[in-house]
Amino acid sequence: MIGDGAALIAKLGDRLTGLRGRITPNADMDKITWFRVGGPAEVLFQPADEDDLAAFLRAVPEEIPVMVVGIGSNLLVRDGGIPGFVIRLSAKGFGEIERVSQTQLRAGTATPDKRLAAAALDAGIAGFHFYHGIPGGIGGALRMNAGANGVETRERVVEVRALDRKGDLHILSNADMGYAYRHCSVPKDMIFTSALFEGAPGEHDEIRAAMDAVQHHRETVQPIREKTGGSTFKNPEGSSAWKEIDKAGCRGRMVGGAQMSPMHCNFMINTGLASGHDLETLGETVRARVLENSGIRLQWEIKRLGLFRQGQDVQEFLGQII
Repeated sequence: MIGDGAALIAKLGDRLTGLRGRITPNADMDKITWFRVGGPAEVLFQPADEDDLAAFLRAVPEEIPVMVVGIGSNLLVRDGGIPGFVIRLSAKGFGEIERVSQTQLRAGTATPDKRLAAAALDAGIAGFHFYHGIPGGIGGALRMNAGANGVETRERVVEVRALDRKGDLHILSNADMGYAYRHCSVPKDMIFTSALFEGAPGEHDEIRAAMDAVQHHRETVQPIREKTGGSTFKNPEGSSAWKEIDKAGCRGRMVGGAQMSPMHCNFMINTGLASGHDLETLGETVRARVLENSGIRLQWEIKRLGLFRQGQDVQEFLGQII
């Protein structure tokens, strides 16, 4: 289990003096994640802006763990909680959208994907309709090269502002991001703060129609009104994750209160009383069954953070798969 957050704050003492953001010890992560599960963060820090975040990173010794989370849509927190500091960027300091040119927008990384799509619509900029169907934030989209409806984030990114673990600022080009399918190669301790995107001139009605088509698809094939984390696994090369899950007989499969959605079996849902352990165990069970059935090793798309609660373990599955 994690330590006491108040003790960690006291240990750092004057190092944290002058920070303008909100510092919360023993913060409930189950109120943040869309799964509504998981143990607390030892300390949650919500910086006021980029300068405040840089000051925080300079103040916290590098041996203390620091993790960043977004709006919690694609995140599974384990029941033992997250040690050290969890950084969560808020819309107040990292949620602005600015029109830079006729075809370019700059967005803070706490901006919801859908809000960027809406801003592009208002500006008459085409190419952002796919974000209307992604239930996450821009920071996560940049980190995992989020995509939908045949378009990926890497097709729109011009440059990204990021802070390293020492609080130093970096401007990363599209090439610097090292994009691949649902992946970027930027070190995990780099925190994205904003990004410049580029689309193309478009007609309002055409952009609106494309967004409506995305929304209709989501409503008809995805369990968007459930407690879910979106796509659980990445699509394997030459196939779709849901097809392999279905062929392995895992559509609707349950572990405790966790279920692979009968509507879209690459979506895990919390039916009401699931724990983080239920969800992760279900995911590893599905991976084991798909491996046995087709020889395909599904890779997690959902980000999993934190510690197992004492007595919990999924190593029996991890040893088979990873």
